[in-house]
Amino acid sequence: MQSADIILDLQGVGKIFPGVVALEGISLQLRRGETHVVLGENGAGKSTLIKLLAGIYQPDSGEILLDGHPYRPKTPHDAQVHGIRIVHQELNLLPYLSIAENLMLEHLPRRRFGMVDRAALNRHAKDLLAQVGLAVDPRTLVAELGVAQMQLVEIAKAVGYDSKLLVLDEPTATLTPPEIERLFVIIKRLKAKGVTIVYISHRLHEVFEIGDRVTVLRNGRLIETSDLEGLTVPHLVRKMIGRDIADEYGFDPEIVPGAVALDVKELKRKSDSTPVSFSVRHGEIVGVAGLVGSGRTEVMRAIFGADAKTAGEIRVEGKLTKIGSPRDAVKAGIGFLTEDRKSQGLLLDMPVDINCTITDLKKVSRSGLLNRREERSASGKLVNQLRVKTASTDTPVRNLSGGNQQKVVLAKWLFRGTSTLILDEPTRGVDVGARREIYQLLWMLAAAQKAIVMVSSDLPELIGMCHRIIVFSNGKLVGELPRSQFDQERILSLAYQEHVQS
Repeated sequence: MQSADIILDLQGVGKIFPGVVALEGISLQLRRGETHVVLGENGAGKSTLIKLLAGIYQPDSGEILLDGHPYRPKTPHDAQVHGIRIVHQELNLLPYLSIAENLMLEHLPRRRFGMVDRAALNRHAKDLLAQVGLAVDPRTLVAELGVAQMQLVEIAKAVGYDSKLLVLDEPTATLTPPEIERLFVIIKRLKAKGVTIVYISHRLHEVFEIGDRVTVLRNGRLIETSDLEGLTVPHLVRKMIGRDIADEYGFDPEIVPGAVALDVKELKRKSDSTPVSFSVRHGEIVGVAGLVGSGRTEVMRAIFGADAKTAGEIRVEGKLTKIGSPRDAVKAGIGFLTEDRKSQGLLLDMPVDINCTITDLKKVSRSGLLNRREERSASGKLVNQLRVKTASTDTPVRNLSGGNQQKVVLAKWLFRGTSTLILDEPTRGVDVGARREIYQLLWMLAAAQKAIVMVSSDLPELIGMCHRIIVFSNGKLVGELPRSQFDQERILSLAYQEHVQS
């Protein structure tokens, strides 16, 4: 291959943190105008590699060449000046600025005397949002968006600038198939312009549709780089985790749903919204599908008392229950795993044991004082039960991988003894091994007669895991399918129903 075809050349790159070899002797060449998929479990070295390209970290050994010249960025701004832009898995938006201001922050259009040209700003932002299929007023504050909408804003921001190399870290984690298809169209358009895409995803099936070549990392080492054509998902899994993996979802037909645990009747979030009614039984996993902006998350937040509602009834164990706040929901036996675990589900700088017991401190207190010995004992049992990988229960949750952080969120609701769990994107940003472990945990909870509501943008996940699936479209519950009628096209047809009509 001609050197002109190589845009980025990593030569024996290594990075060491205290007690951890994050990357060891990575040699990799990225071709101009290709989509290069990088796979690996959490902790394999993917994030470290991205941060080296972004100028957040500097390598301890080896060299990186960009267009044949040494590339040593000291800051993310250096990377952007060199034409490298990163869309991180952890969103990097300013919540109290508008979408338009976030999109154009580096190049705000100006009028006379340096004033921002608001009309030009919003017009250009609207064009960028249209490219990613996000029909939202560009003047909307980012703080008012859901996580999936924020993801689309991040992507719009990245494609709005001329880049040589674009890194997309879990770009589809919260997107549904229509949004993913639109993203793939954008990627193909950028490739046609000669832009190189580095694509990181835990959704293995989609990488075959968009990727040209794949590199697999494991424990900081490069295991394989090859063309994707001819490879299979089992092959990639073996390379990633070093072993075969059984059926990913493990649906258990022996678990028979019991009595109704949660019954929602005619719930309305706003006076002009359409009433929503559904139920979930003990031992049942009910899936919730819908496009970005369909209202699926907003309804779940209203049930939990995190968002306001104007009408409707909620019955827990058959008893009419007033839920005006999350505190009321928790007292009623409802737990909520949010789609953004880091900002809404965990105390990141606090240790594992505190995060595990925070939902019911009375259990580990005596005479109003926290008993640290009992807290460590209780959290230790949960860590063992859920197989949380951590050096100790004193480890800050921030230091755990995404999958293990998610297990800690589940642990806190198990500690509380909740009977109904609402899980919003429970496997977002979780690698294939940890994902399988989370599925096993959910089946363990279902077998213990917990009622589970599972919101997910991953339709194969819903089809593989659920007894029933309800579908939202444009704020309405438009369909309910028993397992015998699960079909991806049918679910998508329902999801599009009200969007097409509106």
